[in-house]
Amino acid sequence: MSKIIIISNRLPVTVEKVNNTLQYRESIGGLATGLKSIHKKGKSLWIGWCGMPSDELKANEKKIVKDKLVKNYKSLPVFLTNDDLEKYYYGFSNKTIWPLFHYFTNYAIYDHDLWEHYKRVNEYFYSIIEKAIGKNDTIWIHDYQLMLLPKLIKDNFPETKIGFFLHIPFPSYEIFRLLPWRNEILGGILGSDLIGFHTYDYVRHFTSSVRRLLRFEHNLGLITYKNRIIKVDVFPMGIDYKKYSTSYVLKSVQEEANEIFEKTRGLQVILSVDRLDYTKGILERIKAFNLFLRQNPQYKEKVVFILIVAPSRTKVDTYVDLRKEIEEMIGHTNGEHRTIGWVPIWFFYRTFNFDSLTILYRNADVLMVTPIRDGMNLVVKEYIATRYDKKGVVIVSETAGVSSELGEAIIVNPNNIMETAKSIKTALEMPIIEQIEKNNILHNRLKRYNVEYWANDFLEKLKNVKIKQEEHYVSRLTPHIKKKIFKDYQKSTKRLLLLDYDGTLIEFFDKPEKAKPDIELLNLLKELKKSPKNEVVLISGRDKNTLDEWFSRLNINLIAEHGVWKKLPKVSWKLSETLSDEWKEVIRPVLEVYVARTPGAFIEEKKYSLAWHYRKCDPDLAFIRLSELKEALRDLTNNLNIGILQGNKVIEVKNTTVNKGSAASQWLNSQDWDFIFAVGDDWTDEDMFKVLPEKAYSIKVGFGTSHALYRAESVEEIRKLLIDISNLSKNE
Repeated sequence: MSKIIIISNRLPVTVEKVNNTLQYRESIGGLATGLKSIHKKGKSLWIGWCGMPSDELKANEKKIVKDKLVKNYKSLPVFLTNDDLEKYYYGFSNKTIWPLFHYFTNYAIYDHDLWEHYKRVNEYFYSIIEKAIGKNDTIWIHDYQLMLLPKLIKDNFPETKIGFFLHIPFPSYEIFRLLPWRNEILGGILGSDLIGFHTYDYVRHFTSSVRRLLRFEHNLGLITYKNRIIKVDVFPMGIDYKKYSTSYVLKSVQEEANEIFEKTRGLQVILSVDRLDYTKGILERIKAFNLFLRQNPQYKEKVVFILIVAPSRTKVDTYVDLRKEIEEMIGHTNGEHRTIGWVPIWFFYRTFNFDSLTILYRNADVLMVTPIRDGMNLVVKEYIATRYDKKGVVIVSETAGVSSELGEAIIVNPNNIMETAKSIKTALEMPIIEQIEKNNILHNRLKRYNVEYWANDFLEKLKNVKIKQEEHYVSRLTPHIKKKIFKDYQKSTKRLLLLDYDGTLIEFFDKPEKAKPDIELLNLLKELKKSPKNEVVLISGRDKNTLDEWFSRLNINLIAEHGVWKKLPKVSWKLSETLSDEWKEVIRPVLEVYVARTPGAFIEEKKYSLAWHYRKCDPDLAFIRLSELKEALRDLTNNLNIGILQGNKVIEVKNTTVNKGSAASQWLNSQDWDFIFAVGDDWTDEDMFKVLPEKAYSIKVGFGTSHALYRAESVEEIRKLLIDISNLSKNE
């Protein structure tokens, strides 16, 4: 029976040693809560670090911990050393990825040793995981500490369903490109079948980086990457709505409530709950509250700001310094505004348990969450759900992921101190009826899109992506089909092999002239030509001079410029039909304008066609210019006997009467072939596929709609297939 394997840096249970006794404490964090129903109800396994450095565990204790976690918590521990934690977690994960992805580029450290350790720990995670993976398992990987893991699994378990969710922001291309190991990170994540983010902005940034750095296109959230289709989508994480909305019935909450209410009686309460981090905008928030008090002295002794900051990374200098700055700024603000019996800011540098936190939520008139950058921030949702009376106002920064779901909240720019100060006054003075009206909408939304919905939605989409991938594999060139090709090839006596070149027999290059045939390819074509039963036709969009230079010594049939020119072995080039190139004088100036306007673009001129290449261009600019150019060319070619042909990163203008289909037909009609084999990779080859008889074997390299019967994943697969075919005819 298949299972769900959840993988994260931390397990939902922490192992501690108290008085030399091992103790186990379950987490109440957002991820653990969100996946609780999936993890505990069904057949599942959670893999991650147990929270205790392995240096502090004896060998027998590791075994005890592992057995206990597997048996009682359905969890498999990854034992990390103090060195691992220092370099992989505190190092690369939180000194490189965390600041960079949150746009704090000045804090990011680019250290090769930390990167190497990050890779090693990801590989170590994989070594644990590979022993646990079973047939048809579903794997869900979480967050920035394990971005290389999806590829490691996919490379070795290609049929496994893999989902990846990033819980922090994915930065814009301009920020992400600063990372020296950017391509490796993207390649690692793209090992997934489904990639999830909290907001559409993060999706857009990710697909933009994939497009610009790896040159893989996307359409409606689908990335065609090598041999797979990958879905990138938005899954805003929810909370356990029922848990928070019914917290008021707990006895412990009711008992503590009176004390909190008594201390803040007669005051309006502004609440802020954060982990200590420079991304949270805590200093800016204090500045805004200070400015609010200066501008609105009538609120002195009538409002209190409760600032809760949970300790975080207490050994990191940046965080130690940040705490000092916060305390100094609070001291300055309280010193400026306090009176006898009233302190404007109550500062708590500690964590609060669930009961105490819900008390604070329900007692706060305003929740202020204004991070400089935040992936989601569930505190806002917890506050709203806890307010069963539907009162309360939320101030949230536009750079927090949660703001995309909370149009009813007061949304501010966290760096605009004056705007934030004004929003505090707006929140404190908002009529109760308006608060209830807005919060009713938010409650209904949070109730429906809770954390369980989030988890189930992701897994359902992952299942659907796998189905979509399998739909593309229906016509895949399977081992069974290959055997059939070999069988029909061996028993045939008159064989026609129609072979495209670029993207089919050789990979694409930035410049077309770099794509010269290698020795292996030349030897392969030579072997295919050796059999007297074979007629080999290289049918390409290349100009005749290039094909002549590269292949004339092989004595194979050559087709140039998509069928304009034809060359038989030991015979000069001939035009397929009488053509004119006078139209080029009209079209060339237009293409030159768009070369000038599009850095990286260039024109390739052939005798009877012009090609505008944009492989090296900025993808977004190329997309815009391509649309403009096609529109301009359509206007010019309406009354001319020429057409526009869209290829792989190229647009070509040529005579409409000549194409690969008409060229292929000349050979198809010349003899009664008992074996026909045709292979190509882009739209220019579709004309060839269309004219083939039903008995022909037609193969498209890559994904996309096609008239070909079968699909191959890559150039390598086609070469291997042709090598196997050539070996079958060595004795003929």
